[in-house]
Amino acid sequence: MAEFVEGFETLASVWPAVSVFGGARVARDSETYRQAEVVARLLAESGFAVITGGGPGAMEAASRGARMGGGRTVGLNIKLPSEQRPNRYVETVVNFDYFFVRKVMFVKYACAFVGLPGGYGTLDEMFECLTLKQTRKMKNFPVILFGTNFWSGLVDWLENRCLEDGMISRKDMKLFTVTDSPEEVARIVSQSWRRRQRESEEEVEGKSPKI
Repeated sequence: MAEFVEGFETLASVWPAVSVFGGARVARDSETYRQAEVVARLLAESGFAVITGGGPGAMEAASRGARMGGGRTVGLNIKLPSEQRPNRYVETVVNFDYFFVRKVMFVKYACAFVGLPGGYGTLDEMFECLTLKQTRKMKNFPVILFGTNFWSGLVDWLENRCLEDGMISRKDMKLFTVTDSPEEVARIVSQSWRRRQRESEEEVEGKSPKI
């Protein structure tokens, strides 16, 4: 319970924000690292804070890019036996013992999700978001998989195995977008955010007493 309280109190002022997931093993001299920087920089320049797992690799790249774009950076650091430490580009750090609490914070305080290349942790986080969208627990939240070469095998498996076997529906394949364009990521997130703002304003107006 204490982790929930700390997370809620620390992240309450972080809005709007985008959760960016990605692997800790992404090398600093790789194209993936460079592209992650660009994606996060464009998001920051568009007015979004960037939330990551706070660690090395793609998480570091996204945090660095967000700082380059003048944006706020948040690291939701998980305590591991290997003692993962927050990268130096994270401004606000929240430490967690439990993965499930950490995932709540990733979802609660973001208006979109971007998946960079990564391993089991990244897949866990992305499928959490897709499940919440599929079950309509979340609406108007873009889920963007960045890096066609990396994600194409997974997309093929979803379509040729899960969809073919009836485990998911055709509309479930539309729950996410795959792209290689940092500019498209920023555009999708910005358009979705503006749409959510308009809908919120219309909802408030609809509930206002008529005089």
